[in-house]
Amino acid sequence: MTRVGRQLDTPTAWLILYFSFNLGLTLFNKLVLQGFPFPWTLTGIQMLSGTLGTQVALNRGFFTQARLTTREGLIMVAFSTLYTINIAVSNLSLHQVSVPFHQCVRALTPLATIALSVAFLSKRPSRDTLLSLLPVVMGVVFATFGEYEYTTGGLILTLLGTFLAAMKTIVTNRVQVGRLKLHPLDLLIRMSPLAFMQCVLYGWWTGELDRVRIYGATKMTRSKATALVMNGVIAFGLNVVSFTANKKTSALTMTVAANVKQVLTIVLAVIIFHIDLNVTKVFGITLTLAGGAWYAKVELSEKARASTALANARQAEAEKRLVS
Repeated sequence: MTRVGRQLDTPTAWLILYFSFNLGLTLFNKLVLQGFPFPWTLTGIQMLSGTLGTQVALNRGFFTQARLTTREGLIMVAFSTLYTINIAVSNLSLHQVSVPFHQCVRALTPLATIALSVAFLSKRPSRDTLLSLLPVVMGVVFATFGEYEYTTGGLILTLLGTFLAAMKTIVTNRVQVGRLKLHPLDLLIRMSPLAFMQCVLYGWWTGELDRVRIYGATKMTRSKATALVMNGVIAFGLNVVSFTANKKTSALTMTVAANVKQVLTIVLAVIIFHIDLNVTKVFGITLTLAGGAWYAKVELSEKARASTALANARQAEAEKRLVS
């Protein structure tokens, strides 16, 4: 890797790329779905793009696939299922709750990530980390404040989706930094085909594929087809960047980043779609951005202390060996 490449291959650089791709795809999805109202087909196109993109990368030697055991292969199948179910539950809940309510509940994802990390990984955050999360979560609540409408089933699905999103982020991190240590593209090449097939099956089961067939024969244009291809390419880029950023940071950092992304999406939506802002939303946006900055400062400080402690321990061990 060149010197410039090493300088750019940092957690901060990958998080900036994650924000850029995530914001871009979120807004692009909104534009595409206005003229192509088929979310499962759009998700399938994105997964197909990931499948083709990773095959090209593999053939060009950008990464080498790891050899997995049968058990590890089953883990990949389970991961792709979790990925698809997470999308399914999110889509289903949006039919039964208002968007502001959905975003408000999903703002709890960092707290769900902490709960799951404590329960399954025995990984406890510091007091400073917990305190820095409060403005991030409350900021999204204020920024999305509006007409909170929901059904009992919608509330249950939205809460379930929040825990699924947290679990997906944790599992993504573990398969890349745990025992498997998969390259982000290696993870994507295994997950995308399975997720694509699951999206196709779900689209068939809901009858969406029949509606897409009719739409394609009567309303599809070259510009719409081009937009779908571009959407798939951006989605592939987001998946690569997201998996890499997750590997170089942590599951909790990614969920905090997702919350900050939510309010940045609101800011851009105001500019692009001419949405009105009020004092409450501005306060929420400011609170979330300030909380995100606080969390970043806390994480950097804790990593610096951990690195210093590790260096001191190694030095003490070396001095002990010299004495003996």
